[in-house]
Amino acid sequence: MALKTTFAKDPVVDRSLRASIKDGVFFSTMVGTSESYFGAYAVLLKASAPQVGLLASLPPLLAAFGQIISVWASHRLGFRNPIIVGGALIQVLALVLLIVLPDVGHTTFPLLLAAVVLYFVGPNIGAPLWAGLMGQLVPESSRGRFFARRTRLSTIASFSGLIIAGALLQWFDQLDLARYGFACVFAIGLTARLISAYYLSQVQDPQKQLPNPAAATSAAAFPSIKQIAADAAYLRFTAFFAMMQFSVAISGPFVVVYLLTTLQYSYLALTLNTAASVLVQFIVLSRWGRLSDLFGNRIILRVTGFSIPFVPLLWTLNDHFIYLIGLQMLSGLIWSGFSLSANNALFDLTTGAGRTGRVALHNLLSSFAVFSGAALGSLILLNWSLIQPHLMGLMTLPTLTFTGVFLASAMLRLATAAAFLPRITEPRAVRRMTYHGLIFRVTRFSPISGVIFEGITRIRKRDDPTN
Repeated sequence: MALKTTFAKDPVVDRSLRASIKDGVFFSTMVGTSESYFGAYAVLLKASAPQVGLLASLPPLLAAFGQIISVWASHRLGFRNPIIVGGALIQVLALVLLIVLPDVGHTTFPLLLAAVVLYFVGPNIGAPLWAGLMGQLVPESSRGRFFARRTRLSTIASFSGLIIAGALLQWFDQLDLARYGFACVFAIGLTARLISAYYLSQVQDPQKQLPNPAAATSAAAFPSIKQIAADAAYLRFTAFFAMMQFSVAISGPFVVVYLLTTLQYSYLALTLNTAASVLVQFIVLSRWGRLSDLFGNRIILRVTGFSIPFVPLLWTLNDHFIYLIGLQMLSGLIWSGFSLSANNALFDLTTGAGRTGRVALHNLLSSFAVFSGAALGSLILLNWSLIQPHLMGLMTLPTLTFTGVFLASAMLRLATAAAFLPRITEPRAVRRMTYHGLIFRVTRFSPISGVIFEGITRIRKRDDPTN
């Protein structure tokens, strides 16, 4: 994979950043071919909707504790990259277990859950260390463009893997061999992850640490409670992100169950639905990255954060295939900007020696929020028949079983945005931009999306000239 762009003047740093991009591409290939279909695999193995919700939420929560251990181990042992690579290899092992899972008998779901926990433990071990590493390697002035480039190429890989895996699953399903189709796509995923691990090993750590047992419990590893309490900007952002993850998880894990069971989607239809969002993300990511560098992350978080609540609400209005494809395209437009700006904002807010500890805490709280949100979504699904008669006007809506989680998610997303986004600050010195100006720049390729965002900004129009 040839990359002609120079990312840093230092040739060692430049080679490391190139290796990081290649790692991201092959990691995303694994995600597209394997992780994207975990929910579908669970449905094939006869998992219920609450079990699918548990599969989507409990493994990331348990795996997030691995981040705390990895930060401690890194400061105690004096290195980062070997731990990151080791986490990638753990993920390979998890995919091997998923391939052989159907042969183990009647205890399928507990073992499926255990394998997926292991799958998420791998990258979580390396996540805060990787964040600290990239925070040192990537120049602040080009951070938005670099991560947009990395994410854009990764999105191409994820999209390609998604399509290839969907086609394979559809073909095997038509032969009544769906189980072997999943084995095939998981095998592709673990091969891609092995290549990703190789490129991870080529990233040079600029911070040559020495083993320091005392540092493992100091602020070099974890900031103290007093330090965190004094960091108001970090606390606000972490609370906002965790609450948004909680709100999204109320409905997010159940979309695949809705599509496969209620709407009876084939694997090909499921793939096309998912691919619509990924394709739009690929188209707009570079633009979001440039806007992030120029105008900061706060304005992007505000625009996308107040748009996100409308996505689950729109899921309740229609279940036509083309309508849902369009909805996924809108979702991809919004989430690409939100995810990129949130990632960049975390880098901006976590600087210095305590970065890895702050990132680990941020991710742990987010994982707990996802678990809690999915648990609430499961409760709503299980009790919707009792809840719905007490709510006026919902009897005429389609897909009654899933209406509750979509509506609850939409309301809590909106409440989260209203409570936190006006208080999110921009730590960097950036150019000023209005909401309307930002929206014009990112949606000029699509008049329809521009009209949608136009309505949203009218709701949030404020006197602040930076808005």
